[in-house]
Amino acid sequence: MLLNLNIQNFALANDLDIEFENKMSVVTGETGAGKSIMLDALSLSLGNRADTKMITAGADRAEINATFDISSNESVKQWMIEHDLEDNSTCILRRIITIEGRSKGFINGVPSTLSDMSYLGNLLVDLHSQHEHQSLLVRDNQRRLLDEFGGHQSLVKEIGIIYQLCQSQEKKLKNLLSNLGKESSKLQLLEYQLDELQALDLKEDEVALLETEQKRLSSSEDILRNCNDAINLCRSNDANNIVGMLARVIELLSVIDDPKVRGVAELLNSSQIQVEEASDDLQSMIGNIIVDPERLSMVEKKLSSIYDIARKHHVKANHLLTVTKDIEKEIASLKNIDTEVDMLEAQLSQCRKKYQEVASKLTEKRTRHGLALQSAVTEKLRQLGMTEANFEVSLKTKPADSVYTNGVEDVEFLITTNKKYAARSLNRIASGGELSRISLAIQVVTANTSRIPTLVFDEVDVGIGGATAEVVGALLRDLGTKTQIICVTHLAQVAAKGNQHLRVNKQEDGIQVTPLNRSRRVKELARMLGGIELTEQSIAHAEQILGNAH
Repeated sequence: MLLNLNIQNFALANDLDIEFENKMSVVTGETGAGKSIMLDALSLSLGNRADTKMITAGADRAEINATFDISSNESVKQWMIEHDLEDNSTCILRRIITIEGRSKGFINGVPSTLSDMSYLGNLLVDLHSQHEHQSLLVRDNQRRLLDEFGGHQSLVKEIGIIYQLCQSQEKKLKNLLSNLGKESSKLQLLEYQLDELQALDLKEDEVALLETEQKRLSSSEDILRNCNDAINLCRSNDANNIVGMLARVIELLSVIDDPKVRGVAELLNSSQIQVEEASDDLQSMIGNIIVDPERLSMVEKKLSSIYDIARKHHVKANHLLTVTKDIEKEIASLKNIDTEVDMLEAQLSQCRKKYQEVASKLTEKRTRHGLALQSAVTEKLRQLGMTEANFEVSLKTKPADSVYTNGVEDVEFLITTNKKYAARSLNRIASGGELSRISLAIQVVTANTSRIPTLVFDEVDVGIGGATAEVVGALLRDLGTKTQIICVTHLAQVAAKGNQHLRVNKQEDGIQVTPLNRSRRVKELARMLGGIELTEQSIAHAEQILGNAH
């Protein structure tokens, strides 16, 4: 609730510090005394637009501080926590406007945007004024009031969660389908690449084996020729071969009887034997050498294909098997997209089905409690002197091809003040006084379920009097037992019902706001009843209505 409103250099309010009590506070004063200045200042602290013309003449800036008790306001406390603002059971909204046109906002001393102040302000105060923005005119607030009245919050929360899930699944599916064409082209390319790789029919370590075989096959003719030449040199029919020449040397040395010479002859004899064995080995090897030009051509062709494909993939030839496995995995993943699409479509269908089930329950409850709300509000309007008025809760179904965050219907409050005319939106009501009474009727009916702790009514009593004024006052006082009420009024019957009475006076140095004790209150009520000059009759009447009110 609103505890204190401090106003500096705003219009005629040079220095005002107003303490508010809980329950019902009434604000009275003569026409032009400055009652509206209080509400204008309060609305600025709640994030409304500023006008430099409202700065007191001669001052360079205006400042408004509104202090609220939020100890039992869980929605505000939660918002403060979410925005890293100190939660000490008190919330101070501070607004500064300068003569240069600059505007600053603070929440508990922390610089804040006007949108944040406005959002927080809507959780703290509901201002029902002829001249200010009415939260009641906002359709989302109308829906909220109906849902709070009917106790639909759990269903609204559930449908909000389902809505987010449906939106998430729909986004995933949309992204998947939008990429489907691109993925199809990619799949075709990968399948072509895989066909190329599989056509090679590569085995583990085959590249290294082929390269070895290619080297051997390409040099087989040279090897064969060199081996034959070597054999011929070692032991051909020609007497000049190595074996023959060694035999002659040994024969020449055999006739020399010398131990050293015999040793040399033995070495030469051993060499002859080794040359003969080497020649036999070469002969044997020749039998295993294959000269196969066709096989060489096949090997070189396959290696050429392997090297070409390896260059395409920017890898070494011995890494192609790894490339093949990677492509196979990617193809499998892409082919799984169709399955994923089917799965997401099934999940989305199930989510929408669940949404419709919950939405149907919410629609049924809104329809039923909407009728109860419009009946109760219409009855209150009768009590408030609007005998021709009919209040309606309109539920307009949205297109069925989508899901919505708060259900499948738009909630709108409609009103007709004359049976001859069809019901219209609240924002089309010409009379501010009528709108204030409509607001009062709605707030009275929804008082037990509304989350707003402070309600401000500006001239709710315009155009009424007598018994209706008594009813308005009684309703406001009763409403004040459930929430804080601040009411600007011109009617003594309404003012008498207040638990706190504040009088606004215009002084030479600005306006003054004074809390009234009982005796001064009687005089103020008498003034409101009979004019500036107080009479015994007006004072007696004031005493009577004050006594009856309390």
